Amino acid sequence: MNFFATKNVNKFNEVRRILAEYHISVAMVKVKTLEVQDDDIEVIAKISAINASQETNLPVVVEDAGLFIEALNGFPGPYSSYVYRTIGLNGILKLLEGIENRKAYFKSMVVFCDPKREIKCFQGVVYGQISMEAKGGGGFGFDPIFKPDEEPTKTFGEMSVEEKNKFSHRAKAFRRFAEWYRMTYSL
Repeated sequence: MNFFATKNVNKFNEVRRILAEYHISVAMVKVKTLEVQDDDIEVIAKISAINASQETNLPVVVEDAGLFIEALNGFPGPYSSYVYRTIGLNGILKLLEGIENRKAYFKSMVVFCDPKREIKCFQGVVYGQISMEAKGGGGFGFDPIFKPDEEPTKTFGEMSVEEKNKFSHRAKAFRRFAEWYRMTYSL
């Protein structure tokens, strides 16, 4: 059993489905972790994983992600959650008004921290575009304004969890984790 330290039920449900493909079970554990501010999501995820593992004395998985928009010099990046809570989808769309370059990418960093082993990091990236308007009621966060290059006719918000998990940043990172985990723990 793995413990995924998150307070986000939507994120947990996506991850549970991905790991189930590898016959890896996961439980959600809500841990009060330090709110780390850094320009690097790997640093944020590592500190959060160490903190969660120390708080629970369990092996934990932590994920941090960000939306990086080329025309905005990578903004909101590691501050995506805060930006979503403050200016939301419409704020991002307003910042991009009149800008042709809509290129963006989501980056996910998954960190596994076992008190008895070294920390392991796994990255996933998906490239795409910011749509002209929010579309779809699925997913969470910036999903309704992000169209992945692999499926440029839909935003993540218009996709089912299964569709999104075919190529999302989170799915890529957790699949890398799952492959390592199965080999390391001989599953």
